[in-house]
Amino acid sequence: MPADGTYTAVVDRFEEGLAVLLLEADGEMVDELVLDAESLPEAGRHADGVLTVELRDETVVDITYEAQETTDRSERAQRRFDELSQRPPPVDDESDSAG
Repeated sequence: MPADGTYTAVVDRFEEGLAVLLLEADGEMVDELVLDAESLPEAGRHADGVLTVELRDETVVDITYEAQETTDRSERAQRRFDELSQRPPPVDDESDSAG
């Protein structure tokens, strides 16, 4: 179980009614948490949903769905994908043969 504190958690996947959350601290993944999927806020029960999770005495005391952060991360990921999928500009054949 991760140390007590407040973490940003990203829903990684669901397995047999369990949600696997990747916990982040200072923008770095620090641990993994497995919870009953039903314990998550309904709006956050999807892959890549961003949550704030508070742990105390090895127990989850609060989980909040972060709708805006989920949207922001999704948009950033889509922009990166779009940038990577762009074809590089064509090479000008005339400049290569000049000389």
